[in-house]
Amino acid sequence: MATNNEAPLGSTENPIKFKDQDFETLQAECLKSGVLFSDPTFPAEQKSIGTPEDPDPKKAIQWKRPKEISKNAVFVEDTTATTDICQGQLGNCWLLAALSCLTAHPSLFMKVVPPNQSLSDRYAGIFHFKFWQYGEWVEVVVDDRLPVREGRLLFSYSRTRNEFWSALVEKAYAKLIGSYGSLKGGNISEGMEDFTGGIARSLEISSRTPRVLWRSLAAALSRGSLLSCFIQAKSASDIGKVTGEGLIKGHAYAITDADKLTKPSDEILLLRLRNPWGFIEYCGPWSDKGKEWENVDPTEKERIEVKCVEDGEFWISAEDFSNLFDVVELCSVNPDSYDEESTPASWAITEHEGCWLLGSSAGGSRKYNKTFWKNPQYTLVLKEKDENEDEDDDDDVGDDGEDGDDEMEDPTVTPDPKKRAEKQKQKVKRCTVLVELLQKNRRQRDKLNFLHIAFHIYKVPYLSSFNVSNTCLDRSFFMKNRPACRSGKYKAQRGVWRKMRLDPGTYVIVVSTYRPNIPGEFFVRTFSKIGNTLDMFMFVLFFYQVMTAPVSSKDQERVEMTFDKQAVLEKDYHLPLETCRELIFGEDTKGRCALSREQAGTLLASVRNLQSIFSQFDEDSSGSMSRFELSSALQAVGFQCDNKVVELLSERFTSGELDMPFHGFLSCVTRLRKLFALYESETSQEVKDRGINSVSIKHARLCTDPGPEQAFHFLLVSIRSGCFSF
Repeated sequence: MATNNEAPLGSTENPIKFKDQDFETLQAECLKSGVLFSDPTFPAEQKSIGTPEDPDPKKAIQWKRPKEISKNAVFVEDTTATTDICQGQLGNCWLLAALSCLTAHPSLFMKVVPPNQSLSDRYAGIFHFKFWQYGEWVEVVVDDRLPVREGRLLFSYSRTRNEFWSALVEKAYAKLIGSYGSLKGGNISEGMEDFTGGIARSLEISSRTPRVLWRSLAAALSRGSLLSCFIQAKSASDIGKVTGEGLIKGHAYAITDADKLTKPSDEILLLRLRNPWGFIEYCGPWSDKGKEWENVDPTEKERIEVKCVEDGEFWISAEDFSNLFDVVELCSVNPDSYDEESTPASWAITEHEGCWLLGSSAGGSRKYNKTFWKNPQYTLVLKEKDENEDEDDDDDVGDDGEDGDDEMEDPTVTPDPKKRAEKQKQKVKRCTVLVELLQKNRRQRDKLNFLHIAFHIYKVPYLSSFNVSNTCLDRSFFMKNRPACRSGKYKAQRGVWRKMRLDPGTYVIVVSTYRPNIPGEFFVRTFSKIGNTLDMFMFVLFFYQVMTAPVSSKDQERVEMTFDKQAVLEKDYHLPLETCRELIFGEDTKGRCALSREQAGTLLASVRNLQSIFSQFDEDSSGSMSRFELSSALQAVGFQCDNKVVELLSERFTSGELDMPFHGFLSCVTRLRKLFALYESETSQEVKDRGINSVSIKHARLCTDPGPEQAFHFLLVSIRSGCFSF
């Protein structure tokens, strides 16, 4: 907990210490001992490289410190610039292009690369950097041992070969993700978001005229946005091919500046781009060696820094840029920075972390209508319209979309401009809100493993902000209603987002993967303009109990006939012995290991009733039911549990399997009934007033005086471990 004088934990001023390593403490220890820092959490070994070792001895990797590589090694030479970064033998142009963008914004750069770091002054072989990770800033400490092959840096390097800040930033990010190999392939928006904490989005270049596009990009740059672009590769074999103009398909370029040249009869709009490779440049009009520069005044050329050097950086006209490139990636810490003429506004941010659990909350897309409603649901309450109407062309008004949006994205298909134009005509003064969904921790060693993700937003007209937290939208709601808005087709990338205008009211955001039963973690954040009230929380449910059916005469007769002869439960219901024990000790046996005839009759009726309920959800008569149906089955029995409890019950009584057998269902219900029996038998009104959670704690003897949060935590623990007082 931060004090009044401390910045909140997770802020840039007070970042979370990755691996619990504190830079200042470690640096002081190294300076005192005179021993250079060697990081035990990211060792100078092949596992930190994250790719198979090359069998050729000549290509063996060595780990060296900067001054062992270059006698003139420095952390930063003079000032940072886009040309400080060159890509090595790793397919991480997306990361280095984002880093190139960052150098154009000193204030943002210093957040990632803290000042006062040096290879001479107070040098101890240790450096630190900060990255944004799902709502929090994280400080990563690294030593300066870098992978070298045949005397040269294996990965990122400086064009001058003696500057090392970019190589160390790359190492710190590799440590954060897991290894260097984990950085292979990706979308530049990932890097831009992790360097700024901002919102990244894509812009189809064909959606705007060259002049309008240039104005938008120039405005975004002036407001501190990070920009990049690429040419869409139509196939995997197309990636890396060099066009006749010297541009590389499927390769990320940083957009570092926008400028214009004024002539008597014309105005030339220019953009400056950089290839993170540090070589292979555009060779068309207005490139470094373009003849167009011959007629430009030398002072103008000097002003916009035209350099005839093969450093990967070049100028290109807005017209040619629009013809040759397909997509621009933008990232800004403020949604207003996307808009060329919008009036800056204050934004309220709400963030939430969650997960899709196998057989519980991983319900899949709307295509899977039986389980879609099981996905995590959040409320979005908008109360006031925007004070000033914004004419941003990129906002979407609420619409019910098309069923085709529930398919996975086809990267070869571009948006329909006619459909977009029609949406612009529908704009009215509404509530502006931006929603972003990010999936977490999907980079694994040397390959990407992104799920296809999306979100849907539904308007709920009959709910108010006062009762929405106690209501869960079930399958029937989603079968009858269409979404008011959505993120679009399911995409296999880290994040999807949408900025939209919605009417005031109560909405529900449903986040999902394309297919059900795909586990994963996610992070949701929403931005709303001040003047709107935004509430966001996951729906929760509460316990209640319904009396079971009375013992039938048939069951009573059956018990009397077989009570003294054999074990009815084990023989007739094929229950494991352990389940039989749980059923018996779930009853009040007064210390005995057997049931009375009356108790046996009641128990048999209960088992018969539970078998009937279970069969309703065993659709294929396989003797098991989907874990997705557990909450519905429990509700049919008389228990309605919140999402966390259902998830833990599912884990506890399915033994890791996708489906739940009948005996697991019996054990689950027995434990819940015992919990309620404990509550009913509690004599202390003070304890009962705290709720059923506290009663379970008392009887499990886990806590003597729990608070509400503590009690709920112990309830979950008791369910997981099965430590109710049976």
